[in-house]
Amino acid sequence: MSSLAIFHPSLYGGGAERVLVNLASAFVAQGLSVDLVLVKEEGSFLSALPPEVRVVNLGAQRLLLSMPALVRYLQREQPISLLSAFEDTNLLALWSRRLAGVSTRIIVSIHGPVSLESQLLNQGLKRKIGPYLARLFYPWADKVITVSHGVAEDLISLGFSSKNIQVIYNPVVTPELSQKALEPLEHPWFKPGSSPVILAVGRLEAQKDFPTLIKAFARVRQQRPAKLLILGEGQDRPALEALVQELGLELDIALPGFVYNPYAYMARAAVFVLSSIFEGLPTVLIEAMAGGTPIVATDCKSGPAEILEQGKYGKLVPVGDIKAMAEAIAITLEQPQEAAVLQHRAGDFSLDQAVSQYLQVLQI
Repeated sequence: MSSLAIFHPSLYGGGAERVLVNLASAFVAQGLSVDLVLVKEEGSFLSALPPEVRVVNLGAQRLLLSMPALVRYLQREQPISLLSAFEDTNLLALWSRRLAGVSTRIIVSIHGPVSLESQLLNQGLKRKIGPYLARLFYPWADKVITVSHGVAEDLISLGFSSKNIQVIYNPVVTPELSQKALEPLEHPWFKPGSSPVILAVGRLEAQKDFPTLIKAFARVRQQRPAKLLILGEGQDRPALEALVQELGLELDIALPGFVYNPYAYMARAAVFVLSSIFEGLPTVLIEAMAGGTPIVATDCKSGPAEILEQGKYGKLVPVGDIKAMAEAIAITLEQPQEAAVLQHRAGDFSLDQAVSQYLQVLQI
């Protein structure tokens, strides 16, 4: 019998995937038997898993098609607890346990505000009915973990009972993060004497609102030399590249794609910017703070204000406000916050604290 199973579509790069890898690594370090159950055994974070984590490949082309294999896995292995971390995988895990007829505890975690995902993004019927599915099926879970108080409040606003919700901040700050931040960085923009680099990290998609950041950077660039680096990949790449060309900033803005070690970039950037329309608890914001990098972030629901303590640890600007973002970036370049202060705050999101809380919920 496995102590714990973690269920996820794949391990392609993203904040949630990095969190799950951190958790799995910490659980096996505590001597637990851990299965990482993937719809597809693929993704850049596979190489980051310790060998003690057993990867179970369900071998399905789509998430819904993996349900029969997940049901068989639960019947065969009967782990004590199964942890899921995406809206779709949460539902599939709950349905599969019901079909498998096993006693495995199902712990679902929510990394973003369900109601806002359905309202703000044009992602079709599946996202529109997300709040209704959550109200209907999340009560089947043994516990619902939210990554911030803002996400918890959003779930409660949908009519979900607060009694079954527990807030656990993501395990972001690890010894590995500090080590990777010190690794050499062979990028011409970070050579001594170069212009300051403004950094953003995230999937190239509507939620992250990189057009606002690019337009804000254009204002900053009119006033002083600077560079903008956006790390990540996604479907909005063509539109973002077209915007960069339209503004004539091809020499000052780069989109190099997914980078396995963004920490080395964060530790050397002059400012880290989060431009999202909404978040749950933006991992990249905490990672940048752990590197001592000054922060500018949208005051979106939810996460940034909670992490930055209402602006104590970084500048908060209204969502979609190009002028306010440009002004905040310019001020931060001139008056950066002390690295030690930011790193101290980032310590509140340590791996040790999160693992202790997760183990209590998982009852292992």
